[in-house]
Amino acid sequence: MILVGLIGTIVGVTRGASGRPLLFAGIGAVAIGTLESTVREHLSGYRPHTTLLAFIPTALFHSAAAVALVALGTPAPVWALVPLMLDVPVFAFLFKVLRGRFLDARQERVLAARR
Repeated sequence: MILVGLIGTIVGVTRGASGRPLLFAGIGAVAIGTLESTVREHLSGYRPHTTLLAFIPTALFHSAAAVALVALGTPAPVWALVPLMLDVPVFAFLFKVLRGRFLDARQERVLAARR
């Protein structure tokens, strides 16, 4: 998926303005392939990607909350920063859960290798 996305991105860049849809599709394919590989490595206990995996849902939450506040007609652009107060606890919770899952998977993998 990452390779296909990379090829799509390169072709989209070389086509200029007419290749924008292909460019965005290629970038999306690279992002999805990278995320899938990262999740698989993390959940199998191979490599810890805790910070990245906790950041992605937090960033999506922050973006959705900021867009919702702007859509509701908040009086100033500063109110788009209000979700930052919720970002820290969301990130901390996800980090703790994902780190625990990784450590459990790592222990299972190490114990399985000793058998």
